[in-house]
Amino acid sequence: QEQLVESGGGLVQAGGSLRLSCAGSGSSLRLHAMGWYRQSPGNQREMVAVIVRGGTSIYADSVKGRFTISRDNAKNTVYLQMNGLKPEDTAVYYCIAGIVPLSPTAWGQGTQVTVSS
Repeated sequence: QEQLVESGGGLVQAGGSLRLSCAGSGSSLRLHAMGWYRQSPGNQREMVAVIVRGGTSIYADSVKGRFTISRDNAKNTVYLQMNGLKPEDTAVYYCIAGIVPLSPTAWGQGTQVTVSS
């Protein structure tokens, strides 16, 4: 069973930046794709950004140009650099992992990101 440990959430003013980190452990195959989903009150969880071991990444349209995902394969760690944060980015951010990018099989516990206006 893969385990994902997140860090880096918090409170920031609009226009500010935060960096999320997630360290994974377990099957290398099931950590092939790693990334982030988010959920705000009253909304479904949505994909934010996912990156595979080879470096290919995908982003939600709402964060393109503002967020950057990266990973350190040797450490099974994924990062999300969030710049130009907006109040609508406020959500619980979940680290995910899986064999394929859009079918996560492991979830972290979540970290709160709050952007004040």
